[in-house]
Amino acid sequence: MQSSPSPLNSPTPAQQHALDLGEFVTASPSSFHAVAEAVRRLTESGFSPLIETEAWSLNAGKYYVQRDGAVIAFVIPQGVTAATGFRILGSHTDSPSFKLKPKPTTSSFGWLQAGVEVYGGPLLNSWLDRELVLAGRIVTHDGTEVLTRTAPLLRFPQLAIHLDRGVNEGLKLDPQRHMNPIWGTGRADEQDLLAVLAEAAGIDPLTIGGYDVVACDAQAPALFGATSEFLASARLDNLSSVHASLVALQSVADESLSQIPMLAAFDHEEIGSASRSGAAGPFLEEVVRRIGFSLGGSTEDSYRAIADSICLSSDAGHAIHPNYPERHDPANQPLAGKGPLLKINANQRYATDAVGAAAWTQWCAQADAPYQEFVSNNAMPCGSTIGPITATRLGIRTLDVGVPLLSMHSAREMAHVEDLYGLARIAQEFFTHNSK
Repeated sequence: MQSSPSPLNSPTPAQQHALDLGEFVTASPSSFHAVAEAVRRLTESGFSPLIETEAWSLNAGKYYVQRDGAVIAFVIPQGVTAATGFRILGSHTDSPSFKLKPKPTTSSFGWLQAGVEVYGGPLLNSWLDRELVLAGRIVTHDGTEVLTRTAPLLRFPQLAIHLDRGVNEGLKLDPQRHMNPIWGTGRADEQDLLAVLAEAAGIDPLTIGGYDVVACDAQAPALFGATSEFLASARLDNLSSVHASLVALQSVADESLSQIPMLAAFDHEEIGSASRSGAAGPFLEEVVRRIGFSLGGSTEDSYRAIADSICLSSDAGHAIHPNYPERHDPANQPLAGKGPLLKINANQRYATDAVGAAAWTQWCAQADAPYQEFVSNNAMPCGSTIGPITATRLGIRTLDVGVPLLSMHSAREMAHVEDLYGLARIAQEFFTHNSK
């Protein structure tokens, strides 16, 4: 029997895509870094920046605009009008983590520790005994924003089994008492964690006016499995969707478009999206309307454009877990490697309706990519996404999709490379194919 090819020597297209996703994740330890990496890639592909405080005068071309940890990018084709509809692929840049508190330097029994606050809904136990970095943005007293990223610095040490003989019968972690990572030895009045962040950013710690900094896993993404068919990585929820939309938008050719393709990557989805850079905020609506006004349109034209638009809300979903099959729907049991998910919920926790589902089947067929339906077990609460928020906020027809994962909200999640690659191919068809 022939051995499978090494992904480093002769990767398949799906493995190549997953490796590139791994590089994107590595460059994106925080939502602010994810936007910076997306902007770097967009710039290389000919996209030009737009500044929110300046007047926009748009012609056919490629543009992006960023707001804190969110970015929107779009292509204006030749011949469009202010009433032309949009193809919006929405995702989010943030992931469950731990955010640095004010007065973050603490100490106890000779250990230096960091004061952190739980961000979103991480699987707390998955963060134990891992080397972590701190990353995010620092704003200086004069308003300058700089990105910072430390070397491996933190660790949540688990209590030894000798001191907790019943741990394997049930581990219970108190977020305040037990989730205080160590980062050195000494006393809090002698060393300052903010000085470490400032050094990583190349600035004087005395200039720090504010910061948005989170912890993230220091381990690099990696392919694994019998045929290197899986990607293990932090932040696949939801950088897998951000990356897929980015790859798809970069490949779009202007002359093939009858609508305006748009990438919309929001921040703060993991905590409800209610922020100026979240999907519940006005960012997307403002950009859509400013594009129409720049093209010479009226308010009436903007309503027509919204009515002619569709949004693909892409966020990671659940593959069936072989050790917990009873937690899944008996009939709809998504398998790893069998395609991205079309997510459906009767109570509109997902925004998919029959019209959107029919359009999704056409994009998948055009991409020659399989897909699977996902619906929650009736006895299990269903999560939600930016999909219902976007549909409600703007009135755009929206459907929810995403790649199936195991270990969602873990410090290190996993996905099948074919599902990741399939989502990117379907996204490209979504941006260019005329079915609605």
